[in-house]
Amino acid sequence: MNETNVSNTILERLADELPELTPEARKAATYVLENPRDVGVSTVREIAEAAQVKPNTVVRMARQVGFEGYEDFRAPFREAIRRGAADFPDRARWLQDIRKSGDLGGLYADMVRDVLDNIEETFADISTQDLKVAAEAIWAARRVFTLGVGVNNSIARNFTYLASTGMTEFHAIPRPGSTPVDDLAWADGQDVLIAVTCKPYRSEVVEAVRIAHEQGMTIVAISDSPASPIIRLANHGFVVSVDTPQFFPSSVSIIALLETLLSFVIAVASDEIPERVATFHARRHELGLYHSEDK
Repeated sequence: MNETNVSNTILERLADELPELTPEARKAATYVLENPRDVGVSTVREIAEAAQVKPNTVVRMARQVGFEGYEDFRAPFREAIRRGAADFPDRARWLQDIRKSGDLGGLYADMVRDVLDNIEETFADISTQDLKVAAEAIWAARRVFTLGVGVNNSIARNFTYLASTGMTEFHAIPRPGSTPVDDLAWADGQDVLIAVTCKPYRSEVVEAVRIAHEQGMTIVAISDSPASPIIRLANHGFVVSVDTPQFFPSSVSIIALLETLLSFVIAVASDEIPERVATFHARRHELGLYHSEDK
């Protein structure tokens, strides 16, 4: 097993242990989960300072997941697996500095690099088996609810729209004039909730996931950290990379992951679904919904 796989396994163990840690150890663990590359190049004191805890707290955290101390814990991380993100205000100021200098070429290069890196880092940590199992749960569900607010609302609605070309029981929430928890009022173990939120996590999404969990729903969560509150409650959790030189998180990897997940749903579905998609688009052609130069 290579170092990246080992470090990923450690991160998974750390995420599983998160609820059992003391508040201070949880702070250290969350920092490691969100900045794994820092571990490989930082001393225990540097990690402690960055996480705003004492060095012995970091050592206890390492022991919690089966290591004798920090150095043993640190070893698999020497090859960085993910870059840490700058705070939003710092990025906004940096953007302004670039604009003042006229160096938009540098900004362009950074945007392209981060888009490609986000896609690569996201899919490097997700297996086809994980996607297949989530897709099978979605296909087997009575109803599927897709939840996103803010910028993720349009992403959730686009996913639902695409799914609805072949399947009927997909619902984007919150519905107009409603709230996510109201939309899930009658949902139960036969239903699936696909929820999306990234830092800073939206409270209504976190609350909806908590309630869905209590109601026995199957939860597919997409977020930007293994420590995310919705990932920790999910039956199927997918961590996406959302780095960008902009002051807002990138949506590219979220969209790519949802498109891939939908393709897996169609792949595991019955034969009638591809036929229904073809019929849906044939109907559109017949109704003249697609522009044609022949007219």
